[in-house]
Amino acid sequence: MKFRTTFLFLFVVFGIFAQDKKSKGDLLFYGYAYKDAIKEYKKQQINTPLTNQQTLNLADAYYMIGNYSSAADAYVQVYKKDTTMSDYHFNKMLEAMSRTSDKEKMQAFLDTKKDLMPHEWTENADFNYELLESNEGGGMDYHLFNVSNNSAQSDFSPAFYSDDRILFSSGRPQKDKQDYSPSGESYLDIFVGKLNGNGDVQNSIRFAGIPASSFHKSTPYYSKALNEIFYVLSNTANGDLVYDQNGKNALAIGLAGQNGSFEYILKDLSTSFYYPFYDAKTQRLYFVANFDEGYGGTDIYYVNTNNGQIMSSPVNLGPRINSPGNEIAPYIFNNSLYFSSDVFYGLGGMDIYKSNIMGDDNFSIPINLGRGINSTADDFGFIIKDGGNGGFEGYFSSNRQGGKGKDDIYGFRISDDPGLKTLALTGTVTDPTTGEGIDKVAVSVLDTEGNPIKEVYSNEDGQYRFEIPWRDHIVLEIHKERYGTFKKKYDEKEITALEKNQLNIELPFLDAMVAQKEDKTVLKLKKIRFDRGKSTITPEAAMVLDMAVYALKEFPQIRLAIETYTDSRGASSTNLKISQNRADAIKNYLIEKGAPAKSILSSKGYGEEKILNNCTNGVYCLDMLHEQNNRSLLVVTNYDSL
Repeated sequence: MKFRTTFLFLFVVFGIFAQDKKSKGDLLFYGYAYKDAIKEYKKQQINTPLTNQQTLNLADAYYMIGNYSSAADAYVQVYKKDTTMSDYHFNKMLEAMSRTSDKEKMQAFLDTKKDLMPHEWTENADFNYELLESNEGGGMDYHLFNVSNNSAQSDFSPAFYSDDRILFSSGRPQKDKQDYSPSGESYLDIFVGKLNGNGDVQNSIRFAGIPASSFHKSTPYYSKALNEIFYVLSNTANGDLVYDQNGKNALAIGLAGQNGSFEYILKDLSTSFYYPFYDAKTQRLYFVANFDEGYGGTDIYYVNTNNGQIMSSPVNLGPRINSPGNEIAPYIFNNSLYFSSDVFYGLGGMDIYKSNIMGDDNFSIPINLGRGINSTADDFGFIIKDGGNGGFEGYFSSNRQGGKGKDDIYGFRISDDPGLKTLALTGTVTDPTTGEGIDKVAVSVLDTEGNPIKEVYSNEDGQYRFEIPWRDHIVLEIHKERYGTFKKKYDEKEITALEKNQLNIELPFLDAMVAQKEDKTVLKLKKIRFDRGKSTITPEAAMVLDMAVYALKEFPQIRLAIETYTDSRGASSTNLKISQNRADAIKNYLIEKGAPAKSILSSKGYGEEKILNNCTNGVYCLDMLHEQNNRSLLVVTNYDSL
């Protein structure tokens, strides 16, 4: 019995057309007799075409029995008739295609709807495709073991209870519980198992720390901070199931105290709630539900609480986490959110993902934990803690081949932080003159051969963030039209250091670095002063020219013409020679300090050819007026085309 899929499917589809007249195939389908429903729908097709909803039911039925090729064909029939197919079923169509290894066909259908999807979904998909392909040979080095107390029924959703015990859900038979017809197993109950020194689960018995019920009790979470247990249970009153007006019995979340107290925390007769997780640090209660305004099947939400008592409306974690598929089983550890999803770009079925919590309800791209933990079957209910020897240990559930029952609990140990390795970098791009952030700056990640890997743009505050599958070497290029350019190569050691800190970059604005002089566009610099009659670069002149070097490095596309002039004192031929020497000295200094040689088109001395005032030959002038004519201009010849 697949609680996370069969149950989720039940509550997502149940009652969609509750008031419509149903065919025999419909009745079998809504009664979870999928093989028989398929037979009846195929009979019906001989005489009467199926409605779009019935074709969807047929597709879902094929999917539930594992006939993914026929499921994909049926989903496509609906999509071709009605491209407004729900995101939930669109995901099912893509997932069915992915399970038949028809990735090109899947990508083609995905492209038809990309513009209508939140950009986070396509970004998540592209990232995880690349991540899994780059780790095609295998995942991380997980040590897995099937725990001893798994039964022939469904055992899933482990939860830490104490240092030597865990809680879990099971459909194993019990004398005081009836069978639940969709699964053919007993109504679910919560069990507690003893942990031995190797982390194996033994001596499991039904947990007596919560009120008894003849119906579902499952997916527990024990809060050490509250010393209470959150868990899912059937809606009941006076020991009997309670139904809404459409005849639906939903699941609620209850809170049981160690003193025998109990209260419903989340309850709605028409809405089912699943997989509670209480984060003591934020006092948020995370859970799963299929509210109408969600993104697909079931989504992950949270409510703010005061020591477990709900104090807010539900908050959806948003499209970075919630996909058009089903998201379940949230768990927070070391500031990372772990959860499971059956989104189409996984390895198959439910996969376990990890997303770093960035603050203010922001999350990093969820990354697939990779082969080993994940398989082509359903993998879910992941929990983790420190292993005590520098590594980590935990448990999860899976219905992969080789297990003892329909769902089994697996233990794992791993030496490193779980998750395929990625590279994430954040920072801010600012204008050095104003100190303000620059928006729409392109941050390009290239490989060492210059091939593009990723490109993002800074927001209105100049902030940027990117995440890519891990690479030992990258090149960063940060640029915007009419701004400077930052470009640098990083090796593995530098990248590791870079991830721990923000990379904040200043990009000068071209228009702030030029000025108009003598009807020319020139670099905006203080006056370049030479000793009288000499052409040696003085320390004072060097400081000014260093700013010119900076400008040419930031704007390598600039082309300069260096023009130098003198006053009229002395012989004209001598002044012409001095000005030429000064122009050449400026050019040589710029190149020696790293300015691109190709940036300097010419260096020419004009002597006393262009006197700015009346201080020409034979005219008496004060030194300060003569000095006005001693000048050097670094003319930007291509400013209009930059």
